[in-house]
Amino acid sequence: MATDRDRGDVLTVNPGSSSLKLAVVDAGDAVVAAATAALPAGTPVRDAIDAFVGHEPRAAAATAIGVRVVHGGAHFTRPVVVDAAVAGALGGLRDLAPLHNLAALDAINLLTSLVPHRSVVACFDTSFHATLPAAAATYALPWEWIERFGLRRFGFHGLSHAWASRRAEALAGVAGPKPARDLRIVTCHLGAGASLAAVVGGVCVDTTMGFTPVDGLVMARRSGSVDPGMLAWLIRHGGIGVAELEEALDTRSGLAGLSGVDSGDMRAVLDAADRGDRRARLALDVYVHRLAASIAAMASAMGGVDVVVFTGGVGEGAPVIRSRTAEKLAFLGVVLDVAANAGAGAASVADQDIGQADAPVRCFVVHAREDVEIAREVRTLLSAAT
Repeated sequence: MATDRDRGDVLTVNPGSSSLKLAVVDAGDAVVAAATAALPAGTPVRDAIDAFVGHEPRAAAATAIGVRVVHGGAHFTRPVVVDAAVAGALGGLRDLAPLHNLAALDAINLLTSLVPHRSVVACFDTSFHATLPAAAATYALPWEWIERFGLRRFGFHGLSHAWASRRAEALAGVAGPKPARDLRIVTCHLGAGASLAAVVGGVCVDTTMGFTPVDGLVMARRSGSVDPGMLAWLIRHGGIGVAELEEALDTRSGLAGLSGVDSGDMRAVLDAADRGDRRARLALDVYVHRLAASIAAMASAMGGVDVVVFTGGVGEGAPVIRSRTAEKLAFLGVVLDVAANAGAGAASVADQDIGQADAPVRCFVVHAREDVEIAREVRTLLSAAT
């Protein structure tokens, strides 16, 4: 009889900005056990991981463990088995993504002792974007700063973008306009955090997030791109300290800051807008404006677009955001099927084509599967090492 070890189960640990997702993924990419725990800022991960491993036999018996690490810096451009040296290096990256990296490092340290004699693999959200060409990755800053501090556009949500782009290739391959290797895909990861990626033949060539996850699109609580001169003005003339500025950009901006809906949750903002709340309506207008403009920018980086993919909690669960965005992108050939768009995204519904049948650009809703992508990276790394 096959044992749990023979199944090749991988325990995946995904610390987000507000939650901790745990899953056991078997060799066929099926999730055989899962749990999600709320993880407000500063909440330790120990209790949630202890409970999951203690109550799920296949979690305790998993052959390997994969942990999502948001920021790998310039050094970590691919998954890596964690040892003392790697753990030390990860500790030095905490300040680059403080909402995420500290929780990931705590999880790694805990799992090393809680599930001994298993390989713990760090899987980086930045790895997928390591292929960015210099023109897309380089900031126009003093060269000595770039060299001294390693400043560049890193990009994030790479595990989600990798999965979504690969799924889009498979979905478009059924009746695609060209071979999957030639498809120009914009993947839209829209959740509490949000970013886009321009992907050609499985390779990322541009993205919206930058040196940190604060850059780019409007998010639930993060500002996205703002004028750096304005930030300097606030420090110099507005009496805003650096710590307050950082906290505001990370937790009091975005949809929450504009709409007054403290959570910044898209569902709550949409409800407020439906009730006629002017600030909520403005927040949605700003969100969609920035999203559509950024999708067009990703298309420009590829010389056009063949597929647009929506994923993440908002990307999957907010048909009105998809439709409003598509309306602004009709000039690119993005046209949705009204009925398909309205019915897509429910957990019980498979990944779905929501584009109008004769539209030049294919459009899909793809369920985010960072757990499967983590397990895939873990297996690929460990099989190469044997």
